[in-house]
Amino acid sequence: MPDYGHPLRFGTFVTPTAASPQRPVELAVLSESLGFDLVTFQDHPYQPAFLDTWTLMSYAAARTSRIQLSGNVLNLPLRPPAVLAKSVASLDLLSGGRVALGLGAGGFWDAIEAYGGTRLEPGEAVDALEEALRVIRGVWDTSDRSVLAVDGVHHRVHGAKRGPAPAHEVPIWLGALKPRMLRLIGRAADGWLPSLPYLQPGDLERGMQVIDAAAREAGRDPAEVVRLLNVTPDTGADELVRLAVEDGVSTFIVMGDDEGGLQRFASVAEEVRSRVGEARSASGVRERGRVRGPSALARRLPGIGYDELPASLAERAVEPGDPGYARYRSSYLRGGAPGLVLRPRDVAEVRDALAVARAHRELPLGILSAGHGISGRSLNRGGLVIDVSALDGIEVLDAETGRVRLGPGARWADVARTLAPYGLAISSGDYGGVGVGGLATAGGVGWFARSHGLTIDHLTAVEVVLADGRVVRASAEEEPDLFWAVRGAGANFGIATSFELTAARVGTVAFAQLAFDASDTPAFLGRWGAALEAADRSVTGQVILGARRGGQRIAQAMLVVESDDPDTVVARLQPVADVAPLLQQNVVLTTYDQVMTLFSSDEPQQGQGEPRAHSGLADHLSPALAAEVAGLLDEGVSYFFSIRAVGGAVADVPSSATAYAGRSAAFSLAAFGAGSGFDAAWERLVPHLSGSYLSFETGTGPLWVERAFPPAHLARLRALKRRYDPTALFRDNFAISPAEEVGATAALEGPAA
Repeated sequence: MPDYGHPLRFGTFVTPTAASPQRPVELAVLSESLGFDLVTFQDHPYQPAFLDTWTLMSYAAARTSRIQLSGNVLNLPLRPPAVLAKSVASLDLLSGGRVALGLGAGGFWDAIEAYGGTRLEPGEAVDALEEALRVIRGVWDTSDRSVLAVDGVHHRVHGAKRGPAPAHEVPIWLGALKPRMLRLIGRAADGWLPSLPYLQPGDLERGMQVIDAAAREAGRDPAEVVRLLNVTPDTGADELVRLAVEDGVSTFIVMGDDEGGLQRFASVAEEVRSRVGEARSASGVRERGRVRGPSALARRLPGIGYDELPASLAERAVEPGDPGYARYRSSYLRGGAPGLVLRPRDVAEVRDALAVARAHRELPLGILSAGHGISGRSLNRGGLVIDVSALDGIEVLDAETGRVRLGPGARWADVARTLAPYGLAISSGDYGGVGVGGLATAGGVGWFARSHGLTIDHLTAVEVVLADGRVVRASAEEEPDLFWAVRGAGANFGIATSFELTAARVGTVAFAQLAFDASDTPAFLGRWGAALEAADRSVTGQVILGARRGGQRIAQAMLVVESDDPDTVVARLQPVADVAPLLQQNVVLTTYDQVMTLFSSDEPQQGQGEPRAHSGLADHLSPALAAEVAGLLDEGVSYFFSIRAVGGAVADVPSSATAYAGRSAAFSLAAFGAGSGFDAAWERLVPHLSGSYLSFETGTGPLWVERAFPPAHLARLRALKRRYDPTALFRDNFAISPAEEVGATAALEGPAA
């Protein structure tokens, strides 16, 4: 039989004994410390001497950090497949993608029947398992918007809700010996998991042949099926090497609960790894990570070196033919169809990903943290995407001073929840699902903008991987020019892998939702602007306007007041509430983390196409600007127009201090629209604006860059681009050219189609 080239892995097989309930957990912890790749547990629910395997796995997952966990094998007849699918996905999400699903069709039918299960004949058990696979994968497939329905003989679901999706593509390994089960493995499973003591001479070779033939008949590459084997502790290195090189076994799981036996097997494993590596080198067998079948390979795009990826990235890379690809077809507002997605887990892997990007210089390059960007083209079509969502750490370095460290993949709602017990908060946009990386390099207009400034105003250091792969720390003392640039134009200079910030002391706040009659839109905007500029700095918020309904235009306002005293809150809100007839109001005392959670969702992102949005900064809502905004809305070319309050603490920072230059503005405007009429209407606003906030702008080309950065800022940014990214590797998100350009662009370039 062939060596399929799968990475060699070693695991342990632990008995879930109830007599000493902590012992199997400690053996799992020991397995991790000894360097094993996975720990597996028996599952015999009808055994009174055994713990429940799924509960044990969950507890063991919480006690470990790296090792993969699986049942060996889970008893399907006593575990409804739809519920099991949800359990697996849940534990996979909670453990950071460390779960595999080992399944068995049954056996021990007297005990199963005694526990309420249905006795099945061997053929029926195989049919039931195949139906269960359809149910389980259907629950996990959240990209499929259709109703989940499996009308099986043994397992039926009708109208079941899909999800949640696991954190990674959970492999399904089947324990089996008989030909019919082996054929099912070949056409539908991800791995074969027999036990060596139960195999007769020739069983392993015959089993491999049956699986391979069934795989080919189903249009699969036989190497898509991983070959695992439970072995005894006394299985020697010679036998393990033979099983790997001659029979294609790549994962060996040692049975037994003796610490000494596990330690000895761990030593044998190192010898086996070395000898199998030497044998593969001599025979020309190339180690393969994830194996894709013919249908997946057919969806690869030309010009991308899929098979040349570094080993650190290959296993987790996502291609157009992979089940996990649907995640990258949609961001919050934008559609996409990248040719390859790389998912680094640490700084070293980010460097490897950028090496791939340099080797594919001709491809579009997107950097994805959470996918909520309006301007940020984190997704693309046919290009490369580097997804840094796995770098999602949130650390409180010093609770007294408020010093924290955040990963770019962390979401602001999670940051707020983590900081809340310390009485800390960071003003960070208004939607909790936004990722740290995109916002913390652009500006960050949040619920505390007027009292605490922008998100970037709290940055003290940023770790950045530059275009050439160098890792640098930028702060006021180290790489100060880069530190200046990343605070407002960071997407142009590298991939930020961690941020250090100083959080503010924040306690109870008031959150107000007000609805106004804004039918006289120019007058409303003028009074709104005056009220917000005159308001106490503790008041920050936004107002959203859209089309008229029945001749009436309603303005929806949301404000945060940083105070826990009801009388103070009312006094500070009253001038704002008096700007127009109030149609509805709701004010509650709450906490910042609850506000951020209110505007957050874990639902799959479903953006399609390309949003069309324009952004501007205004020093004041002047009568002329208010009239133009009203005209734009009355033309019906914008369906969503928001005005966020800035000023206050934002204006305390000199314009020259950061790449973000719009410090004189009291308001940040953002409008969504469609068609050329939208662009033309927006241009009438431009003479009344003092800049642009790039996070809400979809226009592309030099003109839009010049509107965001004043000439002195732009000249400095171009000089720094020549220093840090002279080949413009980072060019697909509000790109700053390293070339020296002078003057405004004559022609207006519209948003990308």
